[in-house]
Amino acid sequence: MNHDSPGNHTRDHVLLRTEGRTAYITLNRPQALNALSHSMVLRLDEALARWQHDPDVTAVVIEGAGERGLCAGGDIRAIYEDARTGGTASADFWRDEYRLNARIARYPKP
Repeated sequence: MNHDSPGNHTRDHVLLRTEGRTAYITLNRPQALNALSHSMVLRLDEALARWQHDPDVTAVVIEGAGERGLCAGGDIRAIYEDARTGGTASADFWRDEYRLNARIARYPKP
């Protein structure tokens, strides 16, 4: 499974910025319908955890680059390749992706 090492532009796939008291996350893989890689999930979770306790951030906006939608979900191609080759990275991806979903569901800021 592709973990998007720093050489693979992980940071470019999840753009973070603040404007005033609002934090923005942009999923930036429009060629793949912004499908989430494992490293993207970890970067999203890290940013949300940091902003959750930041009194200067009162809201978070998640947006997707491109015209075709916010996010296609997990990167099924990478998950398929991992499973096909007998890898174990898919289980790690799903564990962390479900944790991210839980964080988003109970996030205390709009």
